[in-house]
Amino acid sequence: MTGGHMPGRTARPVRGRGRLRRSAAVLAAVLAVAAAASGCGIRTTSVPVDAGAAPSRVPCRLPASDDGDRAPGGGTAEVFLLCASQLVPVNRPVTALSDPLPVARALLGQVQQTPSAAERGAGFSTAVPAGLRVGPPRASDPAGTLRLSSRPEDLSAEALAQLVCTYAQSKALVRDGSVVLGGPGSYPPRGYACTSRTKTRPQDVTTPGALRPD
Repeated sequence: MTGGHMPGRTARPVRGRGRLRRSAAVLAAVLAVAAAASGCGIRTTSVPVDAGAAPSRVPCRLPASDDGDRAPGGGTAEVFLLCASQLVPVNRPVTALSDPLPVARALLGQVQQTPSAAERGAGFSTAVPAGLRVGPPRASDPAGTLRLSSRPEDLSAEALAQLVCTYAQSKALVRDGSVVLGGPGSYPPRGYACTSRTKTRPQDVTTPGALRPD
């Protein structure tokens, strides 16, 4: 033997030490992140958290310069449009009228009109179909009845709520606190009320039931 070296034996590298060092470093990093999170008042969880729908950012309000243009020789009327899943009034130009049917037709035309660029930018839309028409009552109908070209129940709940709440703003179209609407054919007239719930949940239009002639 020379130099203290034993013949026939070769030094072997120690395996696994590098992996152990890397694992320890990763574990230390994870513990450091967890400590930082707890120090900031953040509670860690392994369960996915549902934060709910993102809040709506549409203003549902028009600038004063875009709200309330008057009709020639007339004024303005409130009509209800949809915004953020609710009914919100906007002013539209409507010629001053007093007879129920012309009033109903003018208001229908406004509520089914495509919102202006300013209204769309503020989040407004309408569900009232463009082809809907309103006509006079029949001889056997209760006083104040308006006959639609479609059955009210065939309209979407939002469209019906828009129309009811828009008509409810006019004294000429309200009977005992309700707007009385019928449809074509033998569809019986029914009274529809515009309440605060109707405005906040337009899908819940209430129907008192069929009305009898006076």
